[in-house]
Amino acid sequence: MGMIAELFERGLAVRSAVLGRAHVERSRQRATALTEDWQTFITQYAWGDIWTRPGLDRRTRSMLTIALLTALGQEDELKLHLRATANTGVSRDEVKEILMHTAVYAGVPKANTAFAHARAVFEEMDKGGA
Repeated sequence: MGMIAELFERGLAVRSAVLGRAHVERSRQRATALTEDWQTFITQYAWGDIWTRPGLDRRTRSMLTIALLTALGQEDELKLHLRATANTGVSRDEVKEILMHTAVYAGVPKANTAFAHARAVFEEMDKGGA
């Protein structure tokens, strides 16, 4: 197996562990000629290379991702990674602290929006939703 194929397999395993196998399978099934290369790229490089580096554990990477997505206002990705806390071991109290900290450095309006999304995502998760 070549290096690129190894990155893909490693990335697929981590992506599935963090986001959930069902989400990853849906993403792969919805891939089109336009998006197939993109799905492969993010699986290889974001998940297979960056998320597997030895310098930070998966839980820490999850917390950083939540902070960064909040700061950037990337609401759909934020909701995805809030749901992923069920798999990464990041607690709801830690999410609260991440968002409080992010408010100071990225702005209150972005953190306010993130809190609203976190509340909705966690309520959905508590009801048994995805």
